[in-house]
Amino acid sequence: MTKRLNSKHKVDRRLKVNLWGRPKSPFNTRGYPPGQHGQSKSSKPSDYGVQLNAKQKLKSYYGNMNERQFRNVYKKAMMKKGNSAENLIGLLERRLDAIVYRAKLATTIFSARQLINHSHVKVNGKKVNISSYLVKEEDSIEIRDKSKKLAFIDVALANKEREVPEYLQVDEKNKKVKFVRVPKFEEVPYPVIMEPNLVIEYYSR
Repeated sequence: MTKRLNSKHKVDRRLKVNLWGRPKSPFNTRGYPPGQHGQSKSSKPSDYGVQLNAKQKLKSYYGNMNERQFRNVYKKAMMKKGNSAENLIGLLERRLDAIVYRAKLATTIFSARQLINHSHVKVNGKKVNISSYLVKEEDSIEIRDKSKKLAFIDVALANKEREVPEYLQVDEKNKKVKFVRVPKFEEVPYPVIMEPNLVIEYYSR
């Protein structure tokens, strides 16, 4: 567990974006970094700074990932054939917590992680409590029968902030999701501009 769970509301201001596209983001009213010098920082970032910012945005977006976990995802992306940036996004979107969040079974990536950690989620009929579990194409993800009456899941499903992407099939009534295919970068509904190519450049230095 990283400290980000306690400071997630500061992330938007530090990165100068409404990272999860939420109407209650503090960045909506205070669009500058936190701290007493937040409003006075206006220097142009270096190439390294731009790459670092791109990495921090992508890493922060997926919740409680620490640097070691994120670097390991990068290494896996580099080992796969094809475009490394596309591979990186594909691996991140295959994470179980990302799928639970995308399917609107949780309002935030943080609550999706908590839902999994507390053993409320099954993959192909088996309980999985590891948020970083990589789901395969055609896998079935569902809320356990005993957990389907949890009120916050219904609240999440009714939320109109986000739409379910096409690479997922959601059965809201039975709280079940099918992971149809690994998405391309352009298909992933990020609320802010993500630049995975800069993340690859950052780690390839």
